[in-house]
Amino acid sequence: MAKDSVSEIDDDGLVQRLAEAKQELFNLRFQHVTGQLPASTRLGQTRKTIARINTELRAREIAAAEELAASKETK
Repeated sequence: MAKDSVSEIDDDGLVQRLAEAKQELFNLRFQHVTGQLPASTRLGQTRKTIARINTELRAREIAAAEELAASKETK
């Protein structure tokens, strides 16, 4: 997943992608512990993807809260 594509996904899609990435990370960690993971670089990539998704979700949450506060001030 490219960095730019995270901002293009809607909220529900991001939540779904986050769940998929967390499941993938679990599976990768399991493979790593059992010695079945051929390349451990995928672990880092998946962690970074999860961080990007969490960052985008938080940024949207903050933006929504600011909009709500601004709309209350105008009333």
